[in-house]
Amino acid sequence: MIYANFQGLDPNQELTEISVRRCCFYPERIGADFITVRGFEIAQAASPWAPPTADQPGMLGTHWSKGWIIEDNILHDAKCSAVSIGKEYSTGDNDCTRYRRKPGYQYQMEAVFKAVHRGWDKETIGGHIIRCNRIYDCGQNGIVGHLGCVFSQISNNEIYNIGVKHEFFGYEIAGIKLHAAIDVQIEKNYIHDCTLGTWLDWEAQGTRVSQNVYADNDRDLMIEVTHGPHIVDNNIFASDYCFDNIAQGGAYINNLIYGTMRREPILDRTTPYHMVHSTVPLGTAFVYGGDDRWYQNIFTGGQPIYTEQSVAGTAGYNGHPASEEEYCFLLKSEGNGDHEAFDHVKQPVFIQRNCYMKGAEAYEKETDALNGGDPNIYLEKDGNGLYLCISLPKEFFIQKGKVITTRDLGMPRIVEQRYETPDGAEIVFDCDICGERRKGAVLPGPVSILKAGKNRIRVWDQFR
Repeated sequence: MIYANFQGLDPNQELTEISVRRCCFYPERIGADFITVRGFEIAQAASPWAPPTADQPGMLGTHWSKGWIIEDNILHDAKCSAVSIGKEYSTGDNDCTRYRRKPGYQYQMEAVFKAVHRGWDKETIGGHIIRCNRIYDCGQNGIVGHLGCVFSQISNNEIYNIGVKHEFFGYEIAGIKLHAAIDVQIEKNYIHDCTLGTWLDWEAQGTRVSQNVYADNDRDLMIEVTHGPHIVDNNIFASDYCFDNIAQGGAYINNLIYGTMRREPILDRTTPYHMVHSTVPLGTAFVYGGDDRWYQNIFTGGQPIYTEQSVAGTAGYNGHPASEEEYCFLLKSEGNGDHEAFDHVKQPVFIQRNCYMKGAEAYEKETDALNGGDPNIYLEKDGNGLYLCISLPKEFFIQKGKVITTRDLGMPRIVEQRYETPDGAEIVFDCDICGERRKGAVLPGPVSILKAGKNRIRVWDQFR
């Protein structure tokens, strides 16, 4: 017997479809490398739930392989996941649900080490390209991956209406939801009208989120239980609730952050970090919170959703030391102990040359913060383009920053690796969200060419 809710419509008069296909394009065996999927409309698959501790089949998926190109497709109405670049079953298949002998966290930790033992490395897994697709109307996520997503590029996609029916409860609901996104580059996407825009969970090491536009999401971005170095630069976060920062060691450069942010340490579970540009684990650590870099961003109060932990601006870092030297001094003041001192002393933060508008508040030790009025920010669609509308006072242009590079960012305390490209090169953050090159003195935010008064700037072109 089948039960259905037709929301007041007459099922005898309407078209009704029952999806039974688990997947539409998905190899039965692992290791089907270097396949291109281009130019299709793929829809209406009954793809199952895709947690990180199980097989992760999607409507379209790579199934633990290397080097796929998924581009120029229209992908929609997957029951759970549209595109999977994730895990396979041999490293665990819902063992927590099946046996309940250990928490899911422990099974997930085991999956990482099992994967390494079974050949999870750059030469055999990941390195996929997902670009110029339109992904929408899916129940769980648009793109999902655990372990199998490493070294991939996700760019120029439009992703929307993900998880908005609230037909499921679970921890993998987002436009893009990745575990172990080592060296993954997420660039120039437009992600909107989702329960959560992008969720990076565990081992977002070398991950870069750059030149994206997020809007009208319940939350835009969440980064969780990872230790850096990860980079978030030249993005527009235009939802009222922008960011859950449950991580450490991030670099946030030249973003526009419209709404509130929440921070939280995690001191009851450790998560892995890896050798540089590698899947080989180097250690595990708690998330102490902090060790973040915030340079030349614009913060606004938006429509505040204030709680004790969710605030607009960087004032949530108050109480953290402002330099590594101050941090080390405070550690020494704890005496001759070992690990317990690190639980008592907050990690340093590096916060400079940000602009705070419409009630957003600065970190107490930021000496060069710029304060402004109400920028009246909104996004406007016109054809296939998206425009940022922002009004700026003359005072906005008084203080100028500089082009940030890898050398300015140092290294996160736990991982001790540089903020650099996946091939180890230095990054120069001189390209704004529109593709314009920054020269000389640099304005805060993701747009380099602005004027006093009203501005209307094209910030995203469909499949540019």
